[in-house]
Amino acid sequence: MRYTSYDQAFVDAVRVGGPDANGLPAERAVSDGKGKPCRCCLDQVPNGADMLVLSARPFPKLQPYAEQGPIFLCATDCAPFAGITMPPIFTASASYLLKAYSPDNRIIYGTGKITPTGQVEEYASTLFARSDVAYIDVRSASNNCFLTRIYRDE
Repeated sequence: MRYTSYDQAFVDAVRVGGPDANGLPAERAVSDGKGKPCRCCLDQVPNGADMLVLSARPFPKLQPYAEQGPIFLCATDCAPFAGITMPPIFTASASYLLKAYSPDNRIIYGTGKITPTGQVEEYASTLFARSDVAYIDVRSASNNCFLTRIYRDE
């Protein structure tokens, strides 16, 4: 499995004042270091660090299943997460919402499941055993915010 950070072109544009998914500039805030996962480095925005709060839609075009919601980003450049191991953001919660999507970016009904952190990779492997699954979105189990997208190893 490969965990991915948010689209870097979007992240870079927002950091220099470009619009979020609502067409607005990101709000600036200071992180308290708790529950503020950056969708670029996939780690917590450090306590006392400047961060951006904005709306994002991790889908290529508008359609009924293109969910949109709030995300956080480190306000300054951080290294985008690239890896096959679970990113640091998975240490912040006891469970996460996983949902599988088809190649046309539609939710595959029946795949959405609140999953304990220790079972995320097992459930993702189960979903990837299906031929109709293109990727899996991981969201907050309590707030439904997008965290990361998982792809099959290729």
